[in-house]
Amino acid sequence: MSSPLRPRPRFDRRTLRADLRTLLIDSTAALMVTAVIFVILYRRIDHGTSATLEVMPYLADARTYWLYWACQAFGWSAMLWAWITVMLGLSRSTRPVSRSPLSHARMEHWHRVASITTIGLMFAHALAFFLELLRQNEDGLSWGRLVWSAFVDVFVPGGYATGTGQVAILLGLIALYLAIPLSLSFYLRAWTGSRLWRVLHRFVILVYVLSVWHTLLYGTNVWFDGWFRTIVWGLQLPVALLFLARLLAPLRREERLTRADLGGGVGPLSRLGGRLSVAAGVVVILLVTVSGRDGGRTPGQESGDMLVTQPMVWGGLAVVLTVMGAVALAVRSGGERVSRGGRIEPESRVRQGPLGPASGRDDSEHPL
Repeated sequence: MSSPLRPRPRFDRRTLRADLRTLLIDSTAALMVTAVIFVILYRRIDHGTSATLEVMPYLADARTYWLYWACQAFGWSAMLWAWITVMLGLSRSTRPVSRSPLSHARMEHWHRVASITTIGLMFAHALAFFLELLRQNEDGLSWGRLVWSAFVDVFVPGGYATGTGQVAILLGLIALYLAIPLSLSFYLRAWTGSRLWRVLHRFVILVYVLSVWHTLLYGTNVWFDGWFRTIVWGLQLPVALLFLARLLAPLRREERLTRADLGGGVGPLSRLGGRLSVAAGVVVILLVTVSGRDGGRTPGQESGDMLVTQPMVWGGLAVVLTVMGAVALAVRSGGERVSRGGRIEPESRVRQGPLGPASGRDDSEHPL
C-alpha cells in the first residue's frame, strides 16, 4: 500500500536557503556597484560638475553631506537592480527562444535573488536619507523628537510634506512597501495557493513603474532635461518591449489570446486593451528617447505646479489595492485547490532542483 503524499511545507525554506546562498554574491556585486556610483557622485561634486549643485548649491561640501551622496548611490543601484530583476522576470515568463544563454530555471533563480537585493538597496536608500536628516537636525530638535520627525519624513507614506518630495517620496515608499509582500510571498505560495500568488505577483510591475517615476521626479541628477535623463527614459524601452512580448507570447497556454477568444466577453477584451496600452507605452517611450523631450526641468526657470498631488496618488493606490483585493477574492472563490494538509493539488506540484522549483515546463508558477 503506497504511503500518502507528505504535505508541502507552507514556507518554502529549501528554495529560500538556495536563494540566500546566491544572495551573498549578488548583494556583494550590488554594494560594489553602489561604491563606484558613490565615488562618481562624490568626485563630480568636488569638481563642481554635478547637476545637483544647480538644484541645491549648499551640497557643494561633499565631505559634510556624504550621507546624502550615499543615499543617491543606493538609489541608483536600486534602480539598476530593479531593472535587472524585471528583465529577468519578464524573460522568464515569456515563451523561450532557441539558444538562450540562461535556462528558465536559472533566470527564475536569479530573478528571485535580485528581487531580495533590490529590496535591500531600496531600504538602504531610505536609511541613508534618514541618517542624513538626523545629522542635519535643521530645527534643533531634541533627540527623541528628531528621531521621530526623521522617521515620519522618511518611512511614513505621506509624512514628507514639502516640495516635490511630498509626492516623490510617497511614490518611493509605496514602491518599497508593495515590493516586500509581492516579491517575498513567493516563499509562501504553498500557503496562499500558487494561482493566487501568480495573479498578485503580476502587480509587481507597478513597483518598477513607481520606482522609475520616483527617480525621474526627485533624482537631482536627472532633475533637468538632458542626455542623462533621456538615457534613463531609453532604458525603459527594453522593459516595455519585453513586457509587450510577454503579453503577446506568454509561457502559459491559458494566458495566450487568440481571435476566437475575443468573442468571449469582457475578460478577453480587457486583456486585448492591456496589450494595446503597453504597445502605446512603447511608442511613447520611443518618442521621448528619440526627441529628447523627457519632461525634465529647464535650468534657470521656475518649475510649474505639480500635475500630480498626494490625494491623486492616494486615490490611485486605493484603486490598485481594491483591484488586488477583488482579484484575490475571485481567485479564492474560484477554488484554489489546496488540501487541508497544505498540499497544493495538482497545479503547483513542481520538481525541486538545486536552485528551487524546477521551471523548464510550460506549467511553471512564475507569472511576471
